[in-house]
Amino acid sequence: MRSSWFKYVFILFVIGIIIFAYVKIKGDEEIKKQEALQQEKEEEKIKEITLGIAEFDTINPILSNNQNVQNVSRLIFEPLVNLNNNYKPEPVLATEWAKQDGKTYIIKLRENVKWSDGTDFNSDDVRYTIDRLKDSPSIYSSNVQYVERVETVDDYTVKIQLSQEVPFFEYYLTFPIMSKGYYGEDDFANTDKNAKPIGTGKYKISEADGSYITLEKNENWWNAKKIGLTLLKININLYSSVGELYNSFKTGSTDLIATNNNNFSDYIGTIGYNIKEVRGREHSFLALNTTSQFLSDIQIRKSIAAAIDKSSITAGVYGSKYYTASFPLEYGSYLYKGSHLCEEFNVEQAKQYLIDGGWSYNYGHWQKIINYKTQKITLSLVVKASNQAQMQTAENIKSQLETIGIKINIIQASDDVYQNYKQNKNYDMILCSTQLSISPDLTTFFGENNLANYHNDEINQIMNEVKNTNDENVLKEKYEKLEEIYNTQIPYVSLVNSKYNVLYNSNLVGDVSPNWYSLFYNIEGWYKN
Repeated sequence: MRSSWFKYVFILFVIGIIIFAYVKIKGDEEIKKQEALQQEKEEEKIKEITLGIAEFDTINPILSNNQNVQNVSRLIFEPLVNLNNNYKPEPVLATEWAKQDGKTYIIKLRENVKWSDGTDFNSDDVRYTIDRLKDSPSIYSSNVQYVERVETVDDYTVKIQLSQEVPFFEYYLTFPIMSKGYYGEDDFANTDKNAKPIGTGKYKISEADGSYITLEKNENWWNAKKIGLTLLKININLYSSVGELYNSFKTGSTDLIATNNNNFSDYIGTIGYNIKEVRGREHSFLALNTTSQFLSDIQIRKSIAAAIDKSSITAGVYGSKYYTASFPLEYGSYLYKGSHLCEEFNVEQAKQYLIDGGWSYNYGHWQKIINYKTQKITLSLVVKASNQAQMQTAENIKSQLETIGIKINIIQASDDVYQNYKQNKNYDMILCSTQLSISPDLTTFFGENNLANYHNDEINQIMNEVKNTNDENVLKEKYEKLEEIYNTQIPYVSLVNSKYNVLYNSNLVGDVSPNWYSLFYNIEGWYKN
């Protein structure tokens, strides 16, 4: 009996092994099948895209004045410091930076970085690039306008001396670095080497002629092992006009374009593509002179803010193709909280502010006895006559404020006279439009001699603190306070921000998350199906 029992156990054991082996083989076959399917799917991915550039000048980003070139160049060339999609600085060719004093910066460079031709990147390339920016007409020249001297401490350390203090100078280190070794002693602006300059970025120029440029993966990219690139090739077609570029997108020959023409659908239709709207850097605002006779009264400033319907301006002046704005950094900056403390459009509340301030509405005017004299609220609004959008905005604001009884006298100033008004601050209100800085510096709004003549000790302290710290938590705290002051003390009324559109074909797969600094965040995961 005992031997029979062992015999049965042995048979069951053998059967178990056979079943296990069968399951294992089937499992391995299923895994291989899934891997094969996955491999098949990967092979089915189209691993190249086509971009377009209209009115091409040069692919050298320091010399080009073409915004399309600047967008594409971020794939080829790298800066010392990059801005992420929340406009926060992050290291690229620089690994760290330190402010020694108000005008001196030490920058440590990334080691073991190679140019796409295999040569070494070092501090000489940084000094060479800054020198070229200072002696070439470049859109990046303003980034280094206050750089007085560049010292290469060693191969991977650079010391930059400024002629004056520049708040948030690290934001201006976003210019593309060029290779000193590649250009040598050649005439930087005129050499034939500008046809295929080398970079340290994700992609390199493999081919170029008068009608196209081809980019391929840069095998020497310093971050290639950490971040894989799905796209193996990027084709860039060169067009003589924007109309040709639009047509190529419409026919599917171009996969992605960026445009600030808000009437793009008139040229390319409305189907077959996706749209991402991006807040631009053009910011329109009303500066209220806080030292003028009437606008020194915060109740009047609050009333003005509550009486202006910004959506009426975007619809009536800009055809709803601009965004309404509440604060200069409301374009996606990580330092903008959006506290919603700003005055919302409310006509009755606008009137109540005046009543709370001791004003009474009689005979079509808001009146108040001040120093034994009856004062009636009448304000001047200076506007640049040559700017048609500003003229229309001024008329819109005049109409809205006069609806609640605040009389407005629009001063249509020539360009020179307008600048004199801004310099001398002899106005009640002035309508302004500015290209916001690449940095979060708010000197224009709160610094010395600002357009609102607004001053207090707390503002001065905050402005000094934010320009001397890199602590993210401190910056967020201080900017939240600046935002609160801006929207409760009302030295300004933000009106609108420009926007542009990034259009991409529906068969482009991946996280397309552009901002005005870069179109190509997360490009490492893009492909076409």
